[in-house]
Amino acid sequence: MDDFFTSEEKKELFSLYRHLLQSAGDSISWKDCLKLKRHLIKAAQCNGLQRNNFGMNPVIRDLQTAVIVAEEIGMKGSCLIGIMLHEIVKGHVLSIDEVNAEYGDDVASIIKGLVKTNELYAKSPAIESENFRNLLLSFAEDMRVILIMIADRVNVMRKIKDTGNEEDRLKVANEAAYLYAPLAHKLGLYKLKSELEDLSLKYTQKETYYFIKDKLNETKASRDKYIAAFIEPIQRKVSEAGLKFDIKGRTKSIHSIWNKIQKQKTSFEGIYDLFAIRIILDSEPDPAKEKQECWQVYSIVTDMYQPNPKRLRDWLSIPKSNGYESLHITVMGPEGKWVEVQIRTRRMDEIAERGLAAHWRYKGIKGETGLDEWLTSVREALENADNDSLKVMDQFKMDLYEDEVFVFTPKGDLFKLAKGATVLDFAFHIHSKLGCKCIGAKVNGKNVQLKQKLNSGDQVEIMTSNTQTPKQDWLNIVTTSKARTKIRQALKEMVARQHAFAKETLERKFKNRKLEYDEATMMRLIKRLGFKNVTEFYQRIADGGLDVNEILDKYVEQQKRD
Repeated sequence: MDDFFTSEEKKELFSLYRHLLQSAGDSISWKDCLKLKRHLIKAAQCNGLQRNNFGMNPVIRDLQTAVIVAEEIGMKGSCLIGIMLHEIVKGHVLSIDEVNAEYGDDVASIIKGLVKTNELYAKSPAIESENFRNLLLSFAEDMRVILIMIADRVNVMRKIKDTGNEEDRLKVANEAAYLYAPLAHKLGLYKLKSELEDLSLKYTQKETYYFIKDKLNETKASRDKYIAAFIEPIQRKVSEAGLKFDIKGRTKSIHSIWNKIQKQKTSFEGIYDLFAIRIILDSEPDPAKEKQECWQVYSIVTDMYQPNPKRLRDWLSIPKSNGYESLHITVMGPEGKWVEVQIRTRRMDEIAERGLAAHWRYKGIKGETGLDEWLTSVREALENADNDSLKVMDQFKMDLYEDEVFVFTPKGDLFKLAKGATVLDFAFHIHSKLGCKCIGAKVNGKNVQLKQKLNSGDQVEIMTSNTQTPKQDWLNIVTTSKARTKIRQALKEMVARQHAFAKETLERKFKNRKLEYDEATMMRLIKRLGFKNVTEFYQRIADGGLDVNEILDKYVEQQKRD
């Protein structure tokens, strides 16, 4: 029988292995390194592995993914071991019990998470079915699995450009744009998010992609010249201020340019902000000093170039929920061209590039990012959804890409909500009970209705009434998946309570009239009265649409008929 690995693949396997050990540093012990080598040799001699639809070797694919996880996301140790052994376990070269015994619970847990998500993929495409809910629930159990799956999708997208399998390539590219790019965005992996979006556009709209790419190449020389002229005086002034820094120009991604063309209904030539300038300060990792130096550079830039105050984005005072911190301002440069300038420190830049994993590394400096809360709301929405997976997915995607608004309670507590959130969203965001009793609010001292949309800086006092109950039309008022999930849950519970009360009332009347209750007779009566089921029958009693005494009279008639 021929070896599963070609001779070239065997060379690549051990080249990647050595590369990974260098990237991992001391996060993987020498003892584990030797065990990994032994298991990789065993895998290279195995014939029980399976290639994917693009002919990729699964073990090599895992090692390539591990390189991305180590070098572009920044996770090491158990994560890398788990990724490297994942396909080896799937191919039955090694059992999960052996992994547990040799490498420990944490590595085994990562492999279980990866195997579970891959099994879900094997059943059906993520964007076509109920499978999507299970996939995200699996992600939500362990944050590291999400990061690894994003890295794996980047790896696959990089490798499939030369394969002839057009149908599968389109499926993978669509999933990358629809699921993985939004996830990468939410987790702060902006570099990988841009790459996924660009590659997805390249595979799904090839002509558009190359049209924009060619246009960027045509204008590169004049763009580089303009950037050099723009940053020269900034470099001089910031150096004079005694600050250490790097400054560079960055062309916007092809996908983001395509997005602007679509949204603004313009041509390539009509897009004015094709590039951004990034100033990265070598500040000490002290929050107060970092902010002070960023604002100092902001002052230098805006003294030199006219700013557009509407385009100021301050993520220093209140970072994004994924930990992103930066100061963005758009200024008018030479020739009347608008230029976006991003100001951040080295620490902030690493978090912006590597997202969540970098944030963990600096957790002594910055507190909670809100990601756990977001994952909890994703889990709740998926567990409680009424099986309409695509609707859940659309809402999930909107939540991922939505900008945020910040509102205050009268006590000064700050809350972060998705842009477009209403008073009712805010009430449910604070607590389900508060949401269920909400009748309106005072926003900045003025009485407003439940449907009032909130803006950043609003002071919101929720008004309640003990007689208030959740309404079906509230689902049309709220915009966040968290509120929608809680309203659906509250409505279900309310209906269940009403049904229980109606049933109890009916049973009590039976006892008072000394009638014996017969299930079969009652079911025939319910059908004769035109109800589709028992639930509808009890609901009518709870609503007061049926008199219980009349029902008993009809029940007696039904008994006589039978």
